[in-house]
Amino acid sequence: MTAPATPQLKPGRVYRTQALAKFSANPSRLAKRLVRDQQLVPLGKGLFARPAKGRFGAVPPDDDELMRGFLDGAPYVFTGSERWNALGLGVTAVFAMRLVYNTKRSGTFELGGRRFLLRRVVFPSKPSKEWFVVDLFENAEKAGVSRAELSRTLSRALRDEAFDRERLREMAERFGTKRTQSAVNEALEAVA
Repeated sequence: MTAPATPQLKPGRVYRTQALAKFSANPSRLAKRLVRDQQLVPLGKGLFARPAKGRFGAVPPDDDELMRGFLDGAPYVFTGSERWNALGLGVTAVFAMRLVYNTKRSGTFELGGRRFLLRRVVFPSKPSKEWFVVDLFENAEKAGVSRAELSRTLSRALRDEAFDRERLREMAERFGTKRTQSAVNEALEAVA
């Protein structure tokens, strides 16, 4: 009897159980065998990673690869404190998990020992820094900052030409609530 063939899986990639169907009639059994043979590492929710080898041992997949595998190629964007703090609007929020907008799932998920908060939200295909400003206004409470203070710091940033005014207005109209649109317009009018 011949030993079952081992599929050629790329190091650093995340695979769904269903992706293993092209290698076997029973992908679940194949996944179990590959985990047992230390070819795959289970990440949770039917996800497995083929670990890449680094100088100090196995390297886990990065967050982008986790989301690509988990959302099965559906569009997504990482947002949250990391992006908001980089805008230069005086926000210093810290979250225990990554915030991910996508078109497929909502909820809190643990994948590969990391936690992600996924929300089904409309977002542009290529988010600009102006969109992240609008997103920050939408999530001001989570960032621990008042909209009024954000509006004042945004006015100063607009005076320094840190953001494109027209793009900011467009992003607020397309992706912001009336409350956010009002706060952004207030900041825009303060520098007009």
